[in-house]
Amino acid sequence: MTMVETERLRLRVFREDDVSNVMKIFSDPVAMQFFHGVRDEKGALDDIQRWQEHQREYGHGLWATELKETGEFVGRIGLIRQIDVDGVDETEVGYSLVRAHWGKGYATEAAIGCRDYAMYTLGCKRVISLIAPDNTASINVAKRNGFTFEKTVMRWDQEVCVYVGYRED
Repeated sequence: MTMVETERLRLRVFREDDVSNVMKIFSDPVAMQFFHGVRDEKGALDDIQRWQEHQREYGHGLWATELKETGEFVGRIGLIRQIDVDGVDETEVGYSLVRAHWGKGYATEAAIGCRDYAMYTLGCKRVISLIAPDNTASINVAKRNGFTFEKTVMRWDQEVCVYVGYRED
């Protein structure tokens, strides 16, 4: 099921047969640098099932992101409900791409599509991205998404920066 479409990308709900696609990210130590290291196929399947459950519970999740023209897998980009971010439940735009697709503008394009989906379809007035302070590439995507730095919080046993965008009414 397609959730978001942009000019070049289609974001759809993950299927269990996407394990090999997810492994293009999870097996790459550079791509996983800010996600606590590489994972195996069982970890990929567990995450896919978690993202599917999140989709059923909240109506959104991390989505398989593909090139519309070819169907090639680009990454996992979407919306995640983050519970208790400094005392507040938040909707996060999250993204991680297959390294071969870095630098092509796909993360920004999809993040903007997800931001707009959260704000104008789901009705969120505020959307965040949680980013490691030294993850410059992701910070740049957040900024191009119109998000600004708000604060630093402890999350996943590490400091992360909260970047936030607001719906303009």
